[in-house]
Amino acid sequence: MQTSENKKLKYSDLTSKMPQPDTSLPNSIDDGFPVEKIVQYPLPGYAAPTSVNFSPDDYLISYLFSPDQTLNRKVFVFDLTTCKQQLFFTPPDGGLDEENLSEEDKFRRERSRERGLGVTRYEWVNTSSKKTTVMVPLPAGIYFMDRSLQPQLKLPGDSSPIVDPHLSPDGTMLAYVRNHELNALDLLYNKSKRLTSGANGTTKTHAVAEYIAQEEMERKNGYWWSPDSKYIAFTEVDSSEIPIYRIIHQGKSTVGSEAQEEHAYPFSGATNVKVRLGVVPVIGGSVTWMDLCCGSNSDDEYLVRVNWINGNTLVAQVLNRSHSKLKLIKFDIKTGQGKCILVEEDTTWINLHDCFTPLDRGNSFLWASEKTGFRHLYLHDENGVCMGPITQGDWMVEQIVGVNEASNCIYFTGTLDGPLECHMYRAELFPENEIARPVKLTHGKGKHAVVLDHQMQKFVDVHESLDSPPRVSLCSLHDGSLMMPLFEQQASTIPRVQQLQLEPPKIFQIQAKDGTTLYGALYKPDEEKFGPPPYKTMISVYGGPGVQLVSDSWANTVDMRAQFLRSKGILVWKMDNRGSSRRGLAFEGAVKHNFGRYDAEDQVAGAEWLMKEGLAKAGDIGLYGWSYGGYLSAISLSRFPDVFKCAVSGAPVTSWDGYDSFYTEKYMGMPNENKVGYSYGSVMNHVDRLKGKLLLVHGLIDENVHFRHTARLVNGLVGARKPYELLIFPDARHMPRPLKDRLYMEERIWDFIQRTL
Repeated sequence: MQTSENKKLKYSDLTSKMPQPDTSLPNSIDDGFPVEKIVQYPLPGYAAPTSVNFSPDDYLISYLFSPDQTLNRKVFVFDLTTCKQQLFFTPPDGGLDEENLSEEDKFRRERSRERGLGVTRYEWVNTSSKKTTVMVPLPAGIYFMDRSLQPQLKLPGDSSPIVDPHLSPDGTMLAYVRNHELNALDLLYNKSKRLTSGANGTTKTHAVAEYIAQEEMERKNGYWWSPDSKYIAFTEVDSSEIPIYRIIHQGKSTVGSEAQEEHAYPFSGATNVKVRLGVVPVIGGSVTWMDLCCGSNSDDEYLVRVNWINGNTLVAQVLNRSHSKLKLIKFDIKTGQGKCILVEEDTTWINLHDCFTPLDRGNSFLWASEKTGFRHLYLHDENGVCMGPITQGDWMVEQIVGVNEASNCIYFTGTLDGPLECHMYRAELFPENEIARPVKLTHGKGKHAVVLDHQMQKFVDVHESLDSPPRVSLCSLHDGSLMMPLFEQQASTIPRVQQLQLEPPKIFQIQAKDGTTLYGALYKPDEEKFGPPPYKTMISVYGGPGVQLVSDSWANTVDMRAQFLRSKGILVWKMDNRGSSRRGLAFEGAVKHNFGRYDAEDQVAGAEWLMKEGLAKAGDIGLYGWSYGGYLSAISLSRFPDVFKCAVSGAPVTSWDGYDSFYTEKYMGMPNENKVGYSYGSVMNHVDRLKGKLLLVHGLIDENVHFRHTARLVNGLVGARKPYELLIFPDARHMPRPLKDRLYMEERIWDFIQRTL
């Protein structure tokens, strides 16, 4: 490795070699903020490199980047020996766009909320040779690109779509799903072999994660390579016992099968899919089924995680239906016999994580638990016995990003410096005495996303804050010191930030009625232009579990709808009520069995604080939100008619008996066991009190929150003789994607706010 002094000398001409943001400013400042700017992607400052990785030899840093500041990305590399950047891979046919996607890819993008185009994913080929090769999946097929060669199309995608391809750990094989079956491609001989059979694509599939695994469990995969690349564990999903939910494409000019789609959607309280876990040799052969069938009983309802550990042993994480018990089961892949080695229980609920990490020392492993109320790391022996904590305190660990057993170090991200930030820390892996305070390795307030190199010497830090758009740096893993800036940008050099006069919101703390601290972000209009407060006010809400809106991140500064409204003289407020994430289990668990109660009451507390501070006044406050935020907007408008004047409710869940089993039952319990909670949490049971104006926005082919939710609410409004406005998008799913749809939606929302607030 070069010395830091050599790197400084090399950096003198880097600005012409690294991908840099467009710093050309407009000739004059435009005082207007056209509605078109709300829907322009990527958001200002978010054209920075993404999907950062180190090459297997750690000499290259790779990333996806769009030189023209669009969503269309290519693979770039930065050579750490020459300190030069180059374009590594560009799609021969332009890559992925919204028109050349398979149906499976479209649904997977919906689950992951992916908007990127061109290249959206790549993997380094881990090989013993000196070649530096990446695998890039595209609609046209699977490309391989060596630094010194032209792109090679190894596996064409013309016959049928290639789903979820992943390289083996040794880089010699490529696994993928085609026609609902698992396949493996030998990269040396370029020969494919189908490894599974019996799937029909309608009620039985192999190696593809089921709907709720992708949507709710953050499990995107349905198969997993063994560490020695000789076996693949995979799922078999049987949805034959789930009644089909049919969605009609009302906006199509045709009728019949091409104008409808069918989904095995598991409604709360109803049947779930059955999932089996099998292991198959990569060379082909019979499948060994593990002694496990999820979905068949309450103790083994969900297969939520699968991991391999030393010695080709398989570990499955299995969750019961009430989300109160999680089991780690170790399987012998030759016999399929399992042994439970750990049981995690909690009366609130179990939050899933990806912190399970096997260690070489004594076949022990790392595990994360919220048994103290905050997620912390614990060391367990090979039999699952807890040997003690690694971290502790009233803060939470989020992810393990690296482990160095030789130096007795573990690296992780967490909230030790506050719930509005995210930093990387180092702690002792095997604490001998009292647990020491973790050492912070990332510098600068805000949020840090990190990637460690394989030699555990350095890391890439992607850092952003309210004041700073994302910047990318190479840092020392020893003390976090800066080794080299890789991508830098300042808010003052981003044209749209200057043209639209975007300013970071101010963060405030207020108190809920029970004394709990709540964090809010305030977008205040320019007093010189609009005069002193109070102002007409819109409250941006989400409020559901698993999400945090308010944080020290650039995303809040470039919340374009909030900034648009602020530019028009409307004060915007957003606040994370009890039930939101990153504050510990007690804070999140306040909404258990009570959606629509304390979350809405906390939003009222926020509105009352605004009025008390003289920023807003009664009768001039509205709400807007999407998905759970759409639900919270509608139920808050109905429950508190004297506080809120209007609401925009996008894709709302309106009755929890109509949403999926995994999410709903985790937080609300079973419908027949919490009838009071389900009834109170239904928007329809409050609309008789409605006084304000309500705009409902929904896509007709939303397969996540079905349009049926809005239709049921409309029935309730009609029954209560309450007026409403409806904005529908016949070809949209959970969120309108085409530019014309999004632009039209923002125009209609702004028109509604002007008329009703």
